[in-house]
Order: sequence, then C-alpha cells, then structure tokens
Amino acid sequence: MSDAKQQCVLIVEDDGDLRELLANLLDQAGIANESVGTLSRASARIREAPPALVLLDVMLPDGDGLAFCAQLRQAGYANKIMMLTAKGSAIDRIVGLEGGADDYLAKPFESRELLARIRNLLRGATAWHSMTTGKLRYARFGPWRLDLVQRRLVTSDDRIVMVSTGEFDLLKRLIDAPRIELSREDLMPERRETVYFDRSLDNRISRLRSKLAGERDGSHLIMTVRNRGFMLAADVSYE
Repeated sequence: MSDAKQQCVLIVEDDGDLRELLANLLDQAGIANESVGTLSRASARIREAPPALVLLDVMLPDGDGLAFCAQLRQAGYANKIMMLTAKGSAIDRIVGLEGGADDYLAKPFESRELLARIRNLLRGATAWHSMTTGKLRYARFGPWRLDLVQRRLVTSDDRIVMVSTGEFDLLKRLIDAPRIELSREDLMPERRETVYFDRSLDNRISRLRSKLAGERDGSHLIMTVRNRGFMLAADVSYE
C-alpha cells in the first residue's frame, strides 16, 4: 500500500466534465487526486488503500452517496468525507452530516471555497493522525495554543487556561475549519433541533471570547458572521 495512494483525494463523481474540472482544480493546487465515476469503483479503490479524503457526490448511477457514506463509517473508514451535491437545503445538509460526512458543499460552488475546505479537511486529517501517533499535541492559532490532549488553552507564556467540555468542543470545531463560516448547526450538531432557539451557543462563544481576550488581539479571534454563524479569524498550525 503506497503512501501516495493514502494521501490523495478520491473524487467520486459521475459527471465526466465536472470530474475532470475537479481533478484539474486539485492538480493546479498541488493536491494528489484520483477520480472514479461509480460507487463500486470507489469501494474497490478505498479497499485497496484508504485515501485521506473522499470527495463524494450524492447522486450516482449505482447508488446513493449518503448511504455509501454511512456504510463507510460503519465499516470503520475513519478518514475524511466531503459531500458535494446539487442538494443544498438545510435538511439535506443535516442528513449528510448525520450520515458521517465531515463537510458538505452544494453545487454550484466557488473553486476557492472548495479548495479551502479540502485543505482544512486534509490538514485536520494529518493533525489527527500525527496526534494519535504521538507526534503532535497543540493547535496554534493567533497567540494561543489549544492542548488537544489535556483539552485546555495555553497562553504565549505557557500559562494554563481551563475550558469546559462544551467550550473545548466548540473551539475545536472552529479550529478544524479556520477562516470558514460555520453555521450554528455546524458548531452544535448535538443540539441542531434547538440551536436556533436556545442561547447555549451564544453563551459558550461569549465565554470563549472572554478567555481568548486574555492575550493581545485574542478578542477578535472568533468573528460573528451576520445571519450566517461564526468563524475563526486566524490560521491554524499544529505542533
């Protein structure tokens, strides 16, 4: 099993023109990729060597991409899955995420946004692999580090700032998608039925902002995107 096959993006898309466009886009960005047009070929390729990311269409000639995503998770596939589909409603998006997808982008899409999301997913996959093999421990953003093992914040001068489980989970979701707008459902999927009505998310955001403000420029790290959600306004690196 070659490292190159494991580090690539597998495009699963039956539209030949779009499949070629996606492959060219990833080639130009320097991201290794392979492409197939059916779920049966995707399944065979994944069994051969699990790719770092599966870019998966929902409607394919030999099956449903959402069901295939759920089957992959049930079979133990732990790498990243991103759904790419013409279905853009909130319900479709929720179904995709509940089925085990890490991200969901509706067509038509902006090439820059797609690449940003793919890079963030690949960065997260690399960081998770390194963390679980003992190589990485911290996610650095702005002047802060998030300790992914002890689940706490660390200042630039190594002071410890404790966070609750809910605050850690929220911050981790923001860190996994830096500079990308995340909806309330993205940030609190466990409360998607009530997230637009209760104040839990707003309270956690407020507490995190207060803690992050303890470092210079920290108060601006979590941005509110009007009528959309929130965004981490910083690049993220791992160490």
